[in-house]
Amino acid sequence: MLSKKIILRDDEIPTQWYNIVPDIPNGLQPPLDPETKEPMGPEKLAVVFPMSLLEQEMSGERYIDIPEEIREIYSIWRPTPLVRADKLEKALNTKAKIYYKYEGASPVGSHKPNSAIAQAYYNKKEGVKRLATETGAGQWGSALSFATNKFGLECKVYMVRISFDQKPYRKAMMHTYGAEIIASPSSETAFGRSVLEKDPDTPGSLGIAISEALEDAAGREDTKYALGSVLNHVIHHQTVVGLEAKKQMEIVGDYPDIVIGCCGGGSNFAGIAAPYIADYLAGKKVRFVGVEPASCPTLTKGVYTYDFGDVAQLTPLLSMYTLGHDFIPPGIHAGGLRYHAMSPIVSALVREKIIEPISVRQLECFEAGVLFARTEGIIPAPESNHAIRAAIIEATKDKNEPKTILFNLSGHGLLDLGAYEQFFSGNLKNYDYPAEAVAEATKNLPKI
Repeated sequence: MLSKKIILRDDEIPTQWYNIVPDIPNGLQPPLDPETKEPMGPEKLAVVFPMSLLEQEMSGERYIDIPEEIREIYSIWRPTPLVRADKLEKALNTKAKIYYKYEGASPVGSHKPNSAIAQAYYNKKEGVKRLATETGAGQWGSALSFATNKFGLECKVYMVRISFDQKPYRKAMMHTYGAEIIASPSSETAFGRSVLEKDPDTPGSLGIAISEALEDAAGREDTKYALGSVLNHVIHHQTVVGLEAKKQMEIVGDYPDIVIGCCGGGSNFAGIAAPYIADYLAGKKVRFVGVEPASCPTLTKGVYTYDFGDVAQLTPLLSMYTLGHDFIPPGIHAGGLRYHAMSPIVSALVREKIIEPISVRQLECFEAGVLFARTEGIIPAPESNHAIRAAIIEATKDKNEPKTILFNLSGHGLLDLGAYEQFFSGNLKNYDYPAEAVAEATKNLPKI
């Protein structure tokens, strides 16, 4: 062990993103046109996405060059550190070695700018003036606000109502970068008004917020839509995390036996895991554990089928694990993990039994986050607590078994202290999404 913290030089920021799609056994199922149920080409999606990102979405190339303008902005915080969590290891009394890749080093405190910067750049290059998006816990909205500020674009964020109320400082961050933030569902879109008419007190969902942002983008010629997870091009952009981690692990002469990340839409987990999955497919022995909340068990209780990415059924049909586009999640504090479906890439890797999905409960995750803060000093985001909990589970299965664990600490929790306050006051509860609720949520899945 050369050092507890490993930081690469600026000139070692990856020059290419890795596209795992060509390497997935049995491939991905194509997106389908919801009207014809036939494979959907990029021309229909060009109304809401720039063509350069659609080319990445459909790309069969294993590596995609990162423009120098993007790498220059990445250099504000990248490469991010890889850290040996030796004090956590000591507290657990385990022979396992635990490393974490710290994406909370970004200006907005999470991994999200890795894609936000790229999406803002490509939209700017195609003459787009304004971006519309959704955000759950606020990390993606903060990241896109930061990115659009860097490229001189306007930004409108539809923020899930429950998080809009829970996380005031995420709103303050977005305002600081010049974005406009609206609680979703809102009265500003036809779909938002229809939801409010049925349920004025709805907590909202990412599926609803996506519908509103898509309606916004489709209704203005100067506007495109930006999505913070799920889609292939977002996964590609996040692979800078895993590519850097591989270089850093080489420096310390180590290699993970287990790679872990929390799973909401799939971007931060796939970002760290995909470059290692390439090694696995080449014969390397390594396990991949994707961790989701028991209250939103997409991979562990959902259905692998075609579904819409939003409630209004505006998106293409995607082949993925889903709880149904009508799913309204409980208001857990890990708002970034409250999405009804999972990235087609992650879903396909679960289908092929390359990724092992597990679900964990809210209170055990906060307990893990508090232990991590008290040993390693960083207060993690509620989403990242799921990865920490899984790392602890793996490290303590057999405390005398030497193993190397790597997880993605996808963000800090300094803007989530209200959640920790609720935890310490005893106001947070566990919620296991029951099988009968899954059956209800999936009864309106499209017939393919």
